[in-house]
Amino acid sequence: MSSVAVRRVRSDEWQAVRELRLESTSDPDANIAFLETPAQVAARSEQFWRERAELAAGSETAAQFVAVVDDAWVGSLSVLVRATGQTDHLGRFVDDRRADVVGVYVNPAHRGTGAIDLLLAAAAEWVTSLGLTRLSLDVHRDNPRAQGAYRRAGFVPTGETFTSVIGPEIVMARPLP
Repeated sequence: MSSVAVRRVRSDEWQAVRELRLESTSDPDANIAFLETPAQVAARSEQFWRERAELAAGSETAAQFVAVVDDAWVGSLSVLVRATGQTDHLGRFVDDRRADVVGVYVNPAHRGTGAIDLLLAAAAEWVTSLGLTRLSLDVHRDNPRAQGAYRRAGFVPTGETFTSVIGPEIVMARPLP
């Protein structure tokens, strides 16, 4: 198997962004990992995907990173920078500016290859360049594989738990240098 490379998406890659999101929300574990269904993803307009790719490619408030093997996208994650006083995608108030990792996915054939580690490292590097000192994420209580990957990458439970539309979740965070 070829090596995994990680990079930020480009604004003209909206179709690939859409296709990978469809793939990720169709994964057997998607019901405990994603807040939307494949039908909801498919129903979004071309304009939505164009805007999403543009924001993820060049913004200081959002970034999407992809894991690539032989020109094929095999994984992705996004980082959303939340300003103090905002509410996040789940309606929670943001006390302090923070960076949330969301939409994490690695194709089953590429799990265990280090792709997730490279994606999380790219996210950490980008967030650090913005002057933030911590990454946070939410993970379903019944998703031990994801929790294990996050722990290996330095994330620890914060003690905060909540129930979202997909069930009970825990908040994990990783301090950055």
